[in-house]
Amino acid sequence: MLLRLFGVISLAVGTVVCLLCGAFESYMWLWLLPLVALGSLIVLLAGGFLYLVILANRVDLDKEQDGDDAHYRKVVELYLESVLPVLRVHTKVSGMEKVPSDGRFLLVCNHCNNIDPILLLDCFAGRQVAFISKRENRDLFLVGPVMHKLQCQLINRENDREALKTILKCIQLLKEDKASIGVFPEGWVFEDRKLHRFRPGVFKIAQKAKVPIVVCTLRNTATAVHDLLRYKPTNAELHVVEVVYPEQYQGETTVDLAERIYQMMAQDLGPENISWDET
Repeated sequence: MLLRLFGVISLAVGTVVCLLCGAFESYMWLWLLPLVALGSLIVLLAGGFLYLVILANRVDLDKEQDGDDAHYRKVVELYLESVLPVLRVHTKVSGMEKVPSDGRFLLVCNHCNNIDPILLLDCFAGRQVAFISKRENRDLFLVGPVMHKLQCQLINRENDREALKTILKCIQLLKEDKASIGVFPEGWVFEDRKLHRFRPGVFKIAQKAKVPIVVCTLRNTATAVHDLLRYKPTNAELHVVEVVYPEQYQGETTVDLAERIYQMMAQDLGPENISWDET
């Protein structure tokens, strides 16, 4: 939408310039119109990027974010809608009708590439999903500040006590109806880009908050960067496999619940997408 809007504005600017210069009275418009339109588009894109930089610089990372920032959320969703086509990433979504239309949930998905959260944010636009992310992402240019405003929670994967604090914060966000939580229960993007066993602790979030677990799988995102460098499109697939409601996992341990959801994902992805040492 944003790119289309910029394109229309650029073309309109080029047309006005040609009219003012009388370019349409000769063949001059053949080069003036595209030149002015392209220049206008570059200026608009630069302005859009500058606006994002200004927004990011206004964020105080040391101040706890109290609630979802509607403005930052809308800006992110608008930019993602435009950036993904530029990256030539196209996502085919199936099973979205299974997702509860209201109320909070825990979103779990396999993890093949660092762009996976971007795809999920785009596919679940309007649902206020806050992801659990590694603490190193806090220092990423633009990404860290924007994540903070979207209530994303940083986790220390090397320290169980610190990780528990993140888990408890996510439970609080769900109970207070401030956000749904997104998590990649494998904990890492593994080198083979296949499904690995889960860290069961994250399922404590759903158990304590008593929310549905939306089980998803992603395919074909592993080669997204490689495809972009070769100027090939990435045809990703997001499948909502199942939604597990609180009454369906009541009484289960986190280990048993993690294993059940792992088997759901493994069956959906197929043996070719499962790590050989996990089968």
